[in-house]
Amino acid sequence: MKEIDYDALIAESERLEELFDKEESGSTTSDLAIIGSDIDLSTFNPLEFEKNQLELQDRQALRRVAGLSTELTDISEAEYRQLRLERVVLVGVWTEGSMIDAENSMTELAALAETAGSEVLDALIQRRDKPDPATFIGSGKVAELKAIVANTGADTVICDGELSPSQLKNLEDRVKVKVVDRTALILDIFAQHAKSREGKAQVELAQMSYLLPRLRGWGDSLSRQSGASAGIGGRGPGETKIELDRRRIRDKMAKLRREIVEMKTSRETKRSDRRRHAIPSVAIAGYTNAGKSSLLNRLTGAGVLVQNALFATLDPTVRKTTTSEGRIYTLVDTVGFVRHLPHQLIEAFKSTLEEVSGADLILHIIDGSHPDPKGQIRAVREVIREIGAGGIPEIIVINKADIADPEIIQEILRQEESAISISVHTGLGMKLLKAMIEETLPTPSTPIAVLIPYSLGNLVSRIHERGEIDEEAYHESGTLIRGRVDENLAHQLKEFLL
Repeated sequence: MKEIDYDALIAESERLEELFDKEESGSTTSDLAIIGSDIDLSTFNPLEFEKNQLELQDRQALRRVAGLSTELTDISEAEYRQLRLERVVLVGVWTEGSMIDAENSMTELAALAETAGSEVLDALIQRRDKPDPATFIGSGKVAELKAIVANTGADTVICDGELSPSQLKNLEDRVKVKVVDRTALILDIFAQHAKSREGKAQVELAQMSYLLPRLRGWGDSLSRQSGASAGIGGRGPGETKIELDRRRIRDKMAKLRREIVEMKTSRETKRSDRRRHAIPSVAIAGYTNAGKSSLLNRLTGAGVLVQNALFATLDPTVRKTTTSEGRIYTLVDTVGFVRHLPHQLIEAFKSTLEEVSGADLILHIIDGSHPDPKGQIRAVREVIREIGAGGIPEIIVINKADIADPEIIQEILRQEESAISISVHTGLGMKLLKAMIEETLPTPSTPIAVLIPYSLGNLVSRIHERGEIDEEAYHESGTLIRGRVDENLAHQLKEFLL
């Protein structure tokens, strides 16, 4: 590691301070021209930079403030069981695999907790054949965990797994602080990052699907009858508050499902339009924070949000690009996957994930510098199979090759039938990746030999965009083209066939 020259940093800071003092006192700004002179203006796009910064500012603008809540205690979990993650202790149960696998899983859980806005104070891993059915960890570990929570001043315990309602209640009763499992943590991150109306509705539906079986009241509200005090919507005397809560949640879930189906129509219309014009689709799928959005920006200049955080992208982005021969295809940036991705999210995001299942090619991007890139490949392929996209052609794209272990990269390249190592940051391997995409895309199958009048140049453009040209010549009466196109375009060209 390069040693930091603190004296040089202090001297530079003092120099900049003097320059800005001159600026404020009315001095000329020519001395300030050196500041930022290392920026490559030839590649710097101010609009894209400003857009990304505004999105980052918007995402970072909302922060939880501890201790200021005046929320009533007599409120159901669904109306809100707010996570309020500030100071947390992590707990994991190691049931299979190596110790390294268990530590990697805990490292990922810590990254998820930090993404949700919390501070990780400590972490525990217990070796067991299976999680304890009562408390997730054994009674001895519960006492140890309670002591650690008291000593560190933690307000939340996060478990690396999905807890049953009884495990959640028992562990909370004994540790005396809020207990959150991995699923609730991921749902909380999704809720913070959702931007579009569809994304917010999908996250809310997933949260309610998760909370419904875990619903319980505070104090006596579990069994207290609501009676006439429930007002409009209550079934009258005899319905308990928790029954009323459950019914309201089911009604809200039904409403959200209807809204998502309506919003799905617009996406389906655009997708069917691309299919009608035989425009190939390439989906960028992969583990969260592997570099999917950066790859989309590199290939198309899309300017979408790039952030070193888990689940930075929730809303899919579709961009048009062309092959070296001018043929059009689309690239789709999709939501990232993770180990043990909650089933509720897969169900709720089904309309979004259809961008992957409806693609002609999947660019499966992985982080080559991750401690367990093979584990990332397994986790992503499990989700791809679950959404019915297992039979789609796939290219394994090993990103961050500039900082990854070369031996690990070579091992993956040997094991995978179609794989390439790249660095989106430096541009390494991007030309070869584009060539692989062009070779793998489905090709038009209907042969044509047409003579198109010069007045119909738009048809020639369509052949260039949607077909493959073997011969193109110019005659007195028009443009002669031999090649292959899709059936739809071949039907439009039938009157010009030779």
